[in-house]
Amino acid sequence: MDPRTPVLVGAGQVNQHDDADIEPVDLIAAAAREAADPRVLQAVDAIRVVNLLSWHYRDPGLLLGQRIGAPEAATRYTGVGGNTPQSLVNQACLDIQNGRADVVLLAGGETWRTRMRLRANGIKPDWTRQDDTVAVPPGGEDVPMSGPAQDRIALDRPSFVYPLFEQALRIADGETVEDHQRRIADLWARFSQVAAANPHAWSPEARSAEQIGQPSADNRMISWPYPKLMNSNNMVNQAAVVILCSAEKATYLQIPRDTWVFPYAGADSHDTYAVAERHELHRSPAIRLGAHRALELAGVGVDDLDHIDIYSCFPSAVQVAARELGVPTDDPQRPLTVTGGLTFAGGPWNNYVMHSIATMADLLRANPAARGLITANGGYLTKHSFGVYSATPPPAAFRWEDVQEAVDREPTCRALVEFDGEGTVEAWTTPFNRDGQPEKAFLTVRTSDDSRALAVIDEPEAAAVTVREDIAGAVVRVHADGRASLA
Repeated sequence: MDPRTPVLVGAGQVNQHDDADIEPVDLIAAAAREAADPRVLQAVDAIRVVNLLSWHYRDPGLLLGQRIGAPEAATRYTGVGGNTPQSLVNQACLDIQNGRADVVLLAGGETWRTRMRLRANGIKPDWTRQDDTVAVPPGGEDVPMSGPAQDRIALDRPSFVYPLFEQALRIADGETVEDHQRRIADLWARFSQVAAANPHAWSPEARSAEQIGQPSADNRMISWPYPKLMNSNNMVNQAAVVILCSAEKATYLQIPRDTWVFPYAGADSHDTYAVAERHELHRSPAIRLGAHRALELAGVGVDDLDHIDIYSCFPSAVQVAARELGVPTDDPQRPLTVTGGLTFAGGPWNNYVMHSIATMADLLRANPAARGLITANGGYLTKHSFGVYSATPPPAAFRWEDVQEAVDREPTCRALVEFDGEGTVEAWTTPFNRDGQPEKAFLTVRTSDDSRALAVIDEPEAAAVTVREDIAGAVVRVHADGRASLA
């Protein structure tokens, strides 16, 4: 084995359910101590932290290094996106392979549940502050997640956009509303069953499809057709850490060989940033090209995979990725999550995939011949990262590729920002207020020349029609200001 072969040698996960006012960096430090003993932590020479929302740190990696006994470690701090944990693994493997780092600690965590509880009580946390003398480390750049067509109608959050993808999936399949709702509730029920067996899941309770799919007092409709239990749960206190090093360094540190997990290959890509410019709302060229290229680089076929964790913020994200991978969503022998997903295992903003990688590593250690695929998604099915893993040494060196050039050759759609005229409804979603009533409806509209406009029905009574009736293909009048009405 090449001494520079990258090896995953430690993974730690922590949940904090009590009301202690722990700050994010301390929860992350606790996960680091779960991942490795002090001797390994002190050998860390690079710390890379996933962007967090619970508290503003200029350089959280610096604080983390001080807490775990690696104060001299070089630090990075990423941009925003659920793709970043797997992207960090890919980059760490390349750095280790090429001698730019020896022991890399990847970390992230949120105490959003605590932060919201304190905010509700008018309390400002007394957490660590870093002034301007602390330099902001290098990291990833944030990219725009929307375009003018989205911005002008305030189509500005995942809980609005992913239900649009869900409708596009249903319409493409020719399903009735009722049949489709039952199917996605069944899918999410299977995810909850995986969470029930995951000791690190935030909500380890198996839910029935009826509990998930039917609105109730505890499961209010967020944006039709998604009630609360079909949305990512970010009200968590969770942290996860993954540690990678070279095979040579792992041997030197006397890390037991039966705990090693090998990243075989990875890939990264992104779809068109502006949703209105996507060629089809129920497809993702970046997932199709990126995932299959990662598998090719690893010398592994889809049918060779024993475990798959598809990024699962909403049911549509899972279904789109499954279609692009060519795997069924209802195989009882190979569920599409190893954690239970962001609704049930927990959705700590940008860091969920660090948990899925850690969980995947545990499964692969238990069965060294098995192989697993991680998919990671940031934005609105926008930024994607992939990794193939096994506890059996790889047949070749770690390989990675950015497939963006191929993705950019895929067709897109012309987006009309100030369309004034009639078109047909392509997809829609209907946000509800906290009283359980529709408040508006967002529409994607196809025009006579097959361009796309985005529009909003802003009258609650008119929006309610979009829940009672299947308006796919209905004629809609769109005004230049983005307001719309059904013809």
